[in-house]
Amino acid sequence: MIERNVATDFSPTVTAPRIDPTAYVHPLAAVIGNVRLGRNVMVSPTASVRGDEGQPLHIGDDSNIQDGVVIHALETELNGRPVEKNLREVAGVLYAVYVGNRVSLAHQVQIHGPAVVLDDTFVGMKSLVFRSEVGRDCVIEPGVILMGVRVADRRYCPAGSVIRNQADADALPAITDDYPLREMNRGVVHVNTALAKGYLAASR
Repeated sequence: MIERNVATDFSPTVTAPRIDPTAYVHPLAAVIGNVRLGRNVMVSPTASVRGDEGQPLHIGDDSNIQDGVVIHALETELNGRPVEKNLREVAGVLYAVYVGNRVSLAHQVQIHGPAVVLDDTFVGMKSLVFRSEVGRDCVIEPGVILMGVRVADRRYCPAGSVIRNQADADALPAITDDYPLREMNRGVVHVNTALAKGYLAASR
């Protein structure tokens, strides 16, 4: 389902999603409102990308939104005024949620804005990113909770971690050559961009 949002006091402008022609949205997924999907994005069944409360939501090129993923955000406007605490700036532009290029959001991930996930990062199954920013080339292993922190580039979060303060985020281990999941995201991106192209071709 791809549709416009409805007008409210926290999102008064009615906006249709902007979806690159090379992106694929499965019929059992929902993309609503002020959302941008870049090139070769794959949105899998039961995913929900809802830019009707906090907005805009940005999903960069070659990224994938797997089954059951939820991308949503707290309100970014109220009675005509921006709610600044619920916005994040990337390259001079404000977003409720910004997901960069070649990012993998695995099954049942929740990215709840305000949130940023930068390029070439993998977010593992059933993880939550809320009021947080994740750097480039990171691995968030399955079942991680990030709340109110910034994760530096090339760090990984061990499975099941709950990171609620910046000191713990700063202490996360760096990705080294012997880290076993170091190259995993490349394969996941390859699989999902190929699926997006294949499903898109089959739907025409």
